[in-house]
Amino acid sequence: MCVLELHDVHYRYPGHTRAALRGVTWKLPAGARVALIGRNGSGKSTLLLHCNGTLRPDQGEVRLADRAVSYDRRGLIDLRRHIGLVFQNPDDQLFSASVAQDISFGPLNLGLSEAEARARVAEAAALCEVEHLLQRPTHALSGGEKTRVALAGVLAMDPAVLIADEVLASLDPWIQRQMFDIFERLVHAGKTVVLATHDLPTALKWADVLAVMHAGQIVASDAPGRVCADRAVMQQTGLVEFVGGAWAVST
Repeated sequence: MCVLELHDVHYRYPGHTRAALRGVTWKLPAGARVALIGRNGSGKSTLLLHCNGTLRPDQGEVRLADRAVSYDRRGLIDLRRHIGLVFQNPDDQLFSASVAQDISFGPLNLGLSEAEARARVAEAAALCEVEHLLQRPTHALSGGEKTRVALAGVLAMDPAVLIADEVLASLDPWIQRQMFDIFERLVHAGKTVVLATHDLPTALKWADVLAVMHAGQIVASDAPGRVCADRAVMQQTGLVEFVGGAWAVST
């Protein structure tokens, strides 16, 4: 079952001559671990911003549950109810005075009652282990705490797809392990988790689907073993074979 599909999506940032996305077609299956890899500038973040409606295609279509996304207020609320995005920098996501207010913003914006919103906040805070931070000002959090609070704010909306854009890069190994524990609980509940990462060994071990971006296109999206066995893709994207226990990206 496909929960989200991009079909022939093109996008160029205003004032730029080079397209950021060039005919991306991609399907996200339900209940899957999806790793998105690619060099800096390949279009990963731009692609993910199309998945939750932050950006709108110049050409092509985004489809949610086989229906074209509508970019009016109602359509975007519906899209973001199903597709949750955690940014690489949590400071881009946290804006309320306290942690509790920040996590409750999404549920309240969906039109839930205060009682329902409080229940969502409590559940998401428990899952992300930030209950002790609920009354803390968001600006007083550490980097790892900010990431977990941003994740809790997204999970409080109970999305079918969680997209994490390079969220692990600045976290210590203990917090990374906690994040993967959360990801696993979500997948076991039937949700899809998309992780954009440069950590190729982790992507290979963790993902059911490995999607590779290059020059604004998805050039492969398949089981990791099949993607890595495709020499043409490996050469086109500059990825070199697994040597000496670590992946590398050619320069």
